Amino acid sequence: MIIESEREVLTMTDMKIINFDMDGTLNSFYDVEGWLEDLIANNPRPYVQAKPSCDFRVLARRLNVLINNGYKVRIVSWLAKNSNEDFDNQVIYAKKQWLKKHLPSVKFDKIIIVPYGTPKETLSNGILFDDEENNRNNWKGVAYDVNNILDILKTL
Repeated sequence: MIIESEREVLTMTDMKIINFDMDGTLNSFYDVEGWLEDLIANNPRPYVQAKPSCDFRVLARRLNVLINNGYKVRIVSWLAKNSNEDFDNQVIYAKKQWLKKHLPSVKFDKIIIVPYGTPKETLSNGILFDDEENNRNNWKGVAYDVNNILDILKTL
């Protein structure tokens, strides 16, 4: 009986964590012309130039309301495929700068940026927004694609 109630509390706590992928989810990474060629050439340009995927004024307001109501907001994002340590460091820097530029008022609980292909379900729990279907299918909590992020957040 005690174990069951502890499990319920953990589930409620887990659901108060919102995780966002970046590339193709928070930003329109794949709309940056030449993105693949840049990644092959170890050029972080697409990470800098990608546009926000939705109205970030509204997103920031909704996230800050949720944070004030006890939610934790995290980034769970991959590095480029087949990269090297120097390029990884450039990508990490570019992603963090992108977040500071586009969501400066949002205080992320954690920013997790890991090698490409790392199973995201091993990094966090709760709610996930991710454009990769495989990540959503493997997620242990509730997972959503990139459609209707703002509307979904409104329901929390």
